[in-house]
Order: sequence, then structure tokens, then C-alpha cells
Amino acid sequence: MEGIVAKASTLFKVSAAGKWDSGVKTNISVRDFSSFVMDEPEVLGGTDTGPNPMEYVAAALNGCKGVMIPLVAKELGFVFTGIEFETTGIIDTRGLMGEEGVSPHFQKIRFQVNIQTEESEEKIEQLKQEVERRCPVFNLFIDAGIKVDVKWNKV
Repeated sequence: MEGIVAKASTLFKVSAAGKWDSGVKTNISVRDFSSFVMDEPEVLGGTDTGPNPMEYVAAALNGCKGVMIPLVAKELGFVFTGIEFETTGIIDTRGLMGEEGVSPHFQKIRFQVNIQTEESEEKIEQLKQEVERRCPVFNLFIDAGIKVDVKWNKV
């Protein structure tokens, strides 16, 4: 197999720990950061002392795009001065309550990016396509078969 060069593995381990507190509340720790609480609203049996796991998942998409957009923009020579994100996930709670045939995860996600830039719509589309191709959280949703409506606005 001359001429074929195997690339070294670039796997990166990600981990988190959790300790149940009470009811449906769990304390989560990641690396050396302060621990944080996952709970549910009272209507779902919680005490509403922290975001629920799916709210953290929605926030993870914002955070992941907040990593990927600057990274890809730098590679493309794309100049921007600000970015804001909003993610809304729709969940049918019948799934998490055990109803057969109803998915317990997001049914649909709406994701919006407001990007402050003087770049052309064509360059914005190029950035969007490359970010979507490479964003791990976005691709988790796509691979799970979740419909993701994405809208980028130049502001």
C-alpha cells in the first residue's frame, strides 16, 4: 500500500458526572468547573431549580455554533462583529411518559443565527453550509432524524 499515509487518530474524550439529589434533580459536574443543577419544571414533577436536560441540549447547539462559526469564519476570511443564537426545541412529552410510538427526544428544532457582518449573502451561505457540515451538536440532531429549521439573519 505504497503512497497511502494513515492519519493519526484525533479522538477527544468528553465526560461528565452526575449525582442524583432528590425528586428529578441531579447535580452535574464537568472537569473542574462549578457543578450545576438539572431539574424539571414543577409541571413535569421537578422543583424548577435549574434548566432541564433538554434545555441544556438546546443550549449546547448555541454553544457549539459559538465555537464553529468563529473557527470556520477565520478559515474563510469571513469578518463579523457579533453573533446571537436562539434555539427552540419541540418535545412531545407523551414520549418521555412512556407512550408507545412517540419519540422521547425533540420532534423539531428551530435554530436562528443573527450575525453582524458586512459580508455578502453568498459568503454567509458558504459559512452556514460549512458550519452545519462540521458542527457536532447540529449533526447529532440530524443523525437522530430530527427536523432542524435553520435561519441565518444578517444584522
